[in-house]
Amino acid sequence: MTSSLSRPTQPDPFWHPVLIVFTSNVCIMVIELIASRLIAPVIGVSLYSWTTVIGVMLAGLSVGNFIGGALADRFASRRLLGSIFILAGLGSLSILALFELLGTGGLPEFRIPLVLRMSAFVAIIFLLPCILLGLISPMVIKLTLRDLNTSGNTMGRIYAASTIGAIIGTFATGFYLISWFGTRYTTLGASMLLIVMGILLGQWTRQWWQAVIVAVCVLIALPFTPVNRLLNSWCMIESNYFCIRVREEVQNGETYKVLTLDHLVHSYSNVNKTDDLRYAYEQVDSEVSEFVLKRDGKIRYLILGGGGYTMPRYLENKYSPEQAMVDVVEIDPMVTEVAKTQMGLGINTRVRSFNLDARQFLAERSPTEQKYNIIQVDAFNDFSVPYHLTTQEFGALVKRHLTDDGVYSINMIDGGDAEFARALIRTVGVNFPYLYFCPTNKAYDGIRLNTMLLIASAKPLDEAKLRSVSGHDDVRHINSWLIDRADLDKWLAKPPQLVLTDEYVPTDNLLIPAFENKLAIR
Repeated sequence: MTSSLSRPTQPDPFWHPVLIVFTSNVCIMVIELIASRLIAPVIGVSLYSWTTVIGVMLAGLSVGNFIGGALADRFASRRLLGSIFILAGLGSLSILALFELLGTGGLPEFRIPLVLRMSAFVAIIFLLPCILLGLISPMVIKLTLRDLNTSGNTMGRIYAASTIGAIIGTFATGFYLISWFGTRYTTLGASMLLIVMGILLGQWTRQWWQAVIVAVCVLIALPFTPVNRLLNSWCMIESNYFCIRVREEVQNGETYKVLTLDHLVHSYSNVNKTDDLRYAYEQVDSEVSEFVLKRDGKIRYLILGGGGYTMPRYLENKYSPEQAMVDVVEIDPMVTEVAKTQMGLGINTRVRSFNLDARQFLAERSPTEQKYNIIQVDAFNDFSVPYHLTTQEFGALVKRHLTDDGVYSINMIDGGDAEFARALIRTVGVNFPYLYFCPTNKAYDGIRLNTMLLIASAKPLDEAKLRSVSGHDDVRHINSWLIDRADLDKWLAKPPQLVLTDEYVPTDNLLIPAFENKLAIR
């Protein structure tokens, strides 16, 4: 079978079907990874956000493949393929404009379930470029097929190239491009690549360098156009893990450095007073530290999740090296760097930092090494909970690295019926039967959203002494907020009676009420 489609009658240096679909699929995965990072400051990073991004991407590509197949059968040509590439490039560029327009206002305030709101938000921004990119493969296949006897081999090579392109796009974006250039410039690069490919494939120019000159001229002109504003990221730093922002805020005559990771404010650090602890759970933790010091003679503190390093900074300045040793496990090295340079920790701190996943750190650390008498988990927020740090198995791993009467402290956020908080407390109780629950302001049942602190131990703590200590100030916060164990047991008896394990850990599902309360859905 010979096709009458318009193909070059002489060798064309730009017509390489395998390279064409490879490039388009690299750009598809660039956009998918960019989507997950762009929306993180608005709706966080969770199973729901990833599900939404992947679902919208697949929907767009499916629609694009369907329409592209119909167009290919009727109008397949090099000029049309080039036009599709150019439109896909412009569609990719529109991501920045739409996100600038919609992202600052958060999710649309429709009275529909959260998952539909998230899907609508992502679809408005990302569906069109996905549809346009989905048009490409059917068109390339139509223009490439010449003989039905070799159609299997032709299509196999094209599908293989598209898959390899997706793999390369995933690894390149996730490991390098975002951290090197940020989400906006990476999006711009993908857009320009698609547009240049369109110019070459559409045969609007005969020389590749002419297309490159057009692209360079556009890039040079960008700072003088409204597009330049779209390239200014909200983030001070875009790391492989977070959109990191630091701002100054003055309250009651005091200056604070405020650290925001993605959408959530993580830390307030008073630049002049290291004992100014703004968050209630930090105030309680300071009292737990004082309790352990009086009991054991030295604090050996491990914090899983550094954030602004407010608590490590407080401990370092309040206690001498003989009184306190502090280790911090913070997965993002850029967060640690910002804490040292922006949040007051200092470059010459004696706080030891390990840039690893918390569970990986504990798994690799020998249990025969010096054990801690306090291990604190401060790695959760309302939209993003590392589920592998919530399970019974993780609790057993923590227990291996605690002294026999060591304290396990967990900061959590929940709202509504607080199913996640209740499940997590039950789970911790499997390894640490002595539970001391300190929700701020004693609010924990049927609330909109609240920070809660759980203190747990394998052996009973002296509750009278625990209630009597003061940490950073003269107020005994534990004494004010500690819930009676009988009331806690009654609350935990509410269904569903879940214990989180590595095989069953539906944290995102349990946190849906907290998501909806945070987003004020009624």
